[in-house]
Amino acid sequence: MRLPSALLVSWVVLGIFSGCSSVYYDTLEKFGYAKRQLLVERVEKTREAQAEAKEQFASALEKFLAVTKVEGGELQRKYAEMNREFARSETRAEEVHERIAAVGDVADELFREWKQELGQYTNPSLRAESQRQLDATRRRYEDLMRVMRRAAARMEPVLATFRDQVLFLKHNLNARALASLDTTSRTLEADISRLVADMEISIRESEAFIRSLQDAPGSK
Repeated sequence: MRLPSALLVSWVVLGIFSGCSSVYYDTLEKFGYAKRQLLVERVEKTREAQAEAKEQFASALEKFLAVTKVEGGELQRKYAEMNREFARSETRAEEVHERIAAVGDVADELFREWKQELGQYTNPSLRAESQRQLDATRRRYEDLMRVMRRAAARMEPVLATFRDQVLFLKHNLNARALASLDTTSRTLEADISRLVADMEISIRESEAFIRSLQDAPGSK
């Protein structure tokens, strides 16, 4: 969908700088960007970010394990590769956290508006059906956020272990450092296996949540 003119831009900027999410989302909705669709798009982006993070952490582990098998002068080059992988992993982790926060932001606005609009119904049966849909969607959303946050939380101890080992290796490019890496690698392999499993669960939950919104009736 094509973004509109300077009027939309000015209202969006006003919403951002006034700290008012409602202004931002209400303005987008006037130009056809429904909160429900924004929520779907943000969940999709979070799912993509998690998939990329999963691949990046697996790549970082591969580089980490490679460092434990090198000798002599090759260690400096392998350290540089591992340091780059660590930096990329940090970036992917930050992106996942940002995407999850963006999902929460638009979901809060969607549920707030949906709840307010229940009071506008004159038909009690339609109001009850909309309430049922709201409750069901909120439950699915809360389940999704719980799974996404659990998977995201798995990244932190892995990053901490990588950070410690990169720093240690930076100043100890010798046999003793390699012995430490070899010991740590077993822990990292187990941690990243759990992280990948949680990421895959979260990705499946995201896909199910997206389908549930797309298949639901058109009401908010």
